[in-house]
This record gives sequence, C-alpha cells and structure tokens, in this order.
Amino acid sequence: MIDHVAIDNGRKSSSTDRDRSSSSGGRRARRVRMTGKERREQLLDVGRTLFAERGFEGTSVEEIAAKAGVSKPVVYEHFGGKEGLYAVVVDREMRQLLDMVTGALTAGHPRELLEQAAFALLDYIDEYTDGFRILVRDSPVAQSTGTFASLISDIATQVEDILGLEFKARGFDAKLAPLYAQALVGMVALTGQWWLDVRKPKKAEVAAHLVNLAWHGLDGLEPKPRLVGHRKS
Repeated sequence: MIDHVAIDNGRKSSSTDRDRSSSSGGRRARRVRMTGKERREQLLDVGRTLFAERGFEGTSVEEIAAKAGVSKPVVYEHFGGKEGLYAVVVDREMRQLLDMVTGALTAGHPRELLEQAAFALLDYIDEYTDGFRILVRDSPVAQSTGTFASLISDIATQVEDILGLEFKARGFDAKLAPLYAQALVGMVALTGQWWLDVRKPKKAEVAAHLVNLAWHGLDGLEPKPRLVGHRKS
C-alpha cells in the first residue's frame, strides 16, 4: 500500500509521518499540567531555596523562573514580581515559627516553659534551616513585619504573660515583663543564629545552657536593680 503524500511548504510528508506526529502530539497533550495553586506552591518552594542561598538581592526573577521551568511572566502573574514572592515566603516562615513557639508553651513550671521556648526555636532552626536563614536577613521589602527584630518582638509577646505571672508571684513589677521577655527571647534567638552554623554542642545541650543562664538569672533577680558604676543615667 502506497502512503498518501501531502505537500507542505515544499516538504513532502507521508500519512505515516502525520500519524507519528499526531501520536506524539497526543502524548504531549496528555501531560498533566499544574493547577494555578500547584504552580504557586512550586514557585514559593523555588523562591524559598534561592532566597536562603543567595539572599533577596542575589536572586533574580529570571533564576526563579528558570529553576521552576516557566517563563518570567508566570512569576509576575502569581506574585507581581520578586518582592511579592519574597513577602509571602517571609510571612509563611514567620507564622511557622510563631506557631511552633506558641504550640510548645504548654502548662508547667516556669523553668520548663523556658525550656519549651528554647527548644521550639532550636527545633525550627533544625527543621526549617532555609526559612531561618531568610528570617535573620534584614528584609528589603517595605513592610512592618518580616525582619529579625520584628520576629523577636512577636515571639517575646508570647512569653510576656508567663513572665508577668512569675513577676507578680515574686513581688516584682509586672510592667517590666515585656522588657525581660525581649531580653530572654533575643538571647535565645541570637544563640540559635550562631548554632545554625556551628551545630555544636547538641541541641539539647544548647537548650540546657540557655535555660541555665536565663533561669538562674531570674532566680536571683533583684526587685529593684541598682547600677554599681559611676554612670547613673
């Protein structure tokens, strides 16, 4: 049997060729396309990895698109640009860490609560390393949240009430609880930032030493501390 021959722009193609082409096209058509939600999640994952490795300034929309296997307009369509993608990544990491801290603070002795808070932050650093690397960078996006300082403030707010109750029980001024909450959380967070790179000693040992300093500092706390140096203001 002789295949029918068709002329297309001077090129001869047989019906067999067309059948192969149709079959190949059919296979391509059957490939599963990502939904809008799936594509958005993929771009967030890609952006999160690149921002952690290179920072905001070191990451381009071109790189994000290339790694995701899409064109630049797709990134703009979902997030309006690199800034929008970065803002969503930061917001997600902030909520993840805050959820871990608040979820860890269960009822117990105040010293145990300090342990829970320390472990929550160290667990986040251990399990969400890329996210923490992003959070500890100064955010270039103009927004009220998304900086390391604002993160510390948000977490400190979660432990203010705990310290406030402890202060009242000891006869201290509960109004000072926010100050001490900032100091304690800042100590743990900065130590965690250092531990992220060295990874020594082990997590439990780091938590034990942090709580040792915090608890025994609180245990010997003076109701009205005084300066001993020559400067008084």
